[in-house]
Amino acid sequence: MEAFKILPVLKKKLAFLSGGKDRRSGLILTIPLCTEQTSMEELSATLDYLLSIPSEKCKARGFTVIVDGRKSQWNIVKTVVLMLQNVIPAEVSLVCVVKPDEFWDKKVTHFCFWKEKDRLGFEVILVSANKLTRYIEPCQLTDEFGGSLVYDHLDWLNKRLVFEKFTKESTSLLDELTVINENEKGSQADKDRSSESNIMPSFDPETVLQTGHELLSELQQRRFNGSEGGGGGTAWSPMDDELLAQPQVMKLLDSLREQYTKYQEVCRQRSKRSQLEEIQTKVMQVVNWLEGPGTEQLRTQWGIGDSIRASQALQQKHEEIESQHSEWFAVYVELNQQIAALLSAGDEEDLMELKGLQQQLSDVCYRQASQLEFRQNILQSAHEFHMTAQDLSQQLDGLLGMLCADVAPADGAAIQQTLKHLEEKLKSVEGALQSLREKGQVLLDQMSTQTSFSYGKDVSIENKDVSIENKDVSIESKDVSIENKENIDHIHNVMEDMQLRKQRCEDMVDVRRLKMLQMVQLFKCEEDASQAVEWLGELLDALLKTHIRLGDDSQETKVLLEKHKKFVDVAQSTYDYGRQLLQATVVLCQSLRCTTRSSGDTLPRLNRLWKQFTVTSDERQHRLEMASAFHTAAEKILRESPELAELMVDVEAYEEVETVGKGLLDRLTVPVIFPDGSEQFFGSPGDMAPSAESIRERMKLVEEKRFLQEEAEQRLDEEALETGPRES
Repeated sequence: MEAFKILPVLKKKLAFLSGGKDRRSGLILTIPLCTEQTSMEELSATLDYLLSIPSEKCKARGFTVIVDGRKSQWNIVKTVVLMLQNVIPAEVSLVCVVKPDEFWDKKVTHFCFWKEKDRLGFEVILVSANKLTRYIEPCQLTDEFGGSLVYDHLDWLNKRLVFEKFTKESTSLLDELTVINENEKGSQADKDRSSESNIMPSFDPETVLQTGHELLSELQQRRFNGSEGGGGGTAWSPMDDELLAQPQVMKLLDSLREQYTKYQEVCRQRSKRSQLEEIQTKVMQVVNWLEGPGTEQLRTQWGIGDSIRASQALQQKHEEIESQHSEWFAVYVELNQQIAALLSAGDEEDLMELKGLQQQLSDVCYRQASQLEFRQNILQSAHEFHMTAQDLSQQLDGLLGMLCADVAPADGAAIQQTLKHLEEKLKSVEGALQSLREKGQVLLDQMSTQTSFSYGKDVSIENKDVSIENKDVSIESKDVSIENKENIDHIHNVMEDMQLRKQRCEDMVDVRRLKMLQMVQLFKCEEDASQAVEWLGELLDALLKTHIRLGDDSQETKVLLEKHKKFVDVAQSTYDYGRQLLQATVVLCQSLRCTTRSSGDTLPRLNRLWKQFTVTSDERQHRLEMASAFHTAAEKILRESPELAELMVDVEAYEEVETVGKGLLDRLTVPVIFPDGSEQFFGSPGDMAPSAESIRERMKLVEEKRFLQEEAEQRLDEEALETGPRES
């Protein structure tokens, strides 16, 4: 009986073998009755299946049957117990009927199982669940009876299904593999007879073996207690049938591996024969295509194009050719791997043939791949050459555009930037032209070896076709030489044309550079002239605001006069420098054929400032000269002398000091009047106050001296009058 046939009944768990054992090492059979009506037919089928699992040795030790009637009626329990007499009377040693507390007491008096022991063939006891341990160890009881034995009915059922499925499939597979292997031996003995050993097994051997190994691993990982005296662990302790299943599974696995190994060798021999035939066919297909249509495609592709678009079209065409070749090269790689695998097998009879096929295939493929790569390199070099030529042409067009455009920069810095940009453009053009020469030379070198490379191969042909084939190659070589000459001439023409265009641009750059340098000088002159105007204005401003001292004595005034002269000389040099710069701008503008920029603004400003400075410096000069005359006259009067005769000063000297001093004071209050009628004072009134006060102090001292001198003269006159009468 197989479990899958009564799977719905087994899932109901009408009875089960938990793996527990009684004190006599007999298996415990549990029949859990429920409140619903139990089908005796289904229970009988379940018991028949369960009792078919243990070995005869295990059955000989007897069963202890636990009938759990706590949720059932007495008449059902009674029926089940009586049914055991018909199903397994010889194997049952003890039946423990688990009763509900004080529920059947009155009914039990009508039927005593112990009185029926001889008729039943086994002992029946009524016991409560908590007293069941008197007959069975707790570690052998499941949790519903207060024990510690773990039992998972669905897990047990799944394992039984796996075991039975593996047993059935492995047995069937063994038979099929044996038949296949025997047929293969017969076909090898009689090579002329067609082999009928291409029969395939019904089951996948790998899957069956994997299932067996997993099942064996599960069985070996169990921990058994039972007859070996195991304690009450938490893991499920399987029945003896699982112990018996291990060697059975191992034996099946060993036999299956043995037959499967033979079957694999059979399959290998089949595969090798099939591969050899397939390889021979595919090798000839690859060789015939590569030496036929593939070679013809390459012979028709020789051009390099005359532009980027043309070279790209040729590259695209070549990629299509490569794509077609790639499909055959992929076949070559696959064939090479297959041949290598067959060679590694080491069959003497096939080695020479395989090596010959491999060598022929490799020679043709490598030769064709080399030609494809060489053609690709030429097209890549041509594309780079045309790219560089186009880039150089665009750079030359841009440079020519800059040279033809009018130059109207705002200042010298802009001109310098433009000139720098122009030099960078020219340098970039030179670099691009050099790159074009290098790429052109590389392409020319490749073109010079193209014909010899393409036709320097050995072609496998029959002797009678040698002359015809050589004649065809000679004609094609002549056509290729003509086309190569056109390509080479095109490369030289492009490089020469670019060289001429670059030379013309260089000549124009030289002219533009000279013009821009003159414009830089023009802007520099205008800038320096404006600076000279600013400097002259700053000198005028300094003269009016800071050159206000007149000196406290004649010596200091002389020093100020010397400084003033030097200051005027600096201003004169600045004015002359500005005039010279403005004259230079006129000359440069005439050379550049542009209107002067200084005549309308800078030159009038320079002349106006110079006139203002001249008037101011003259006024400063005059004031310093008056101050010098004043201090000289005053110091002459105020000079001390011990002799009275020398103290007498001419009255005119006093009048000169007074006149000059008053004139100087009046002049300090008068502004400088410029030619345009505008006025400007030296400093502020507060700045001029110290100078005016110094003049007044010195005039006061001179006045006091004059007063003393008048008193002295009066005294002398009086003494003279007194002396005259005495003498008379």
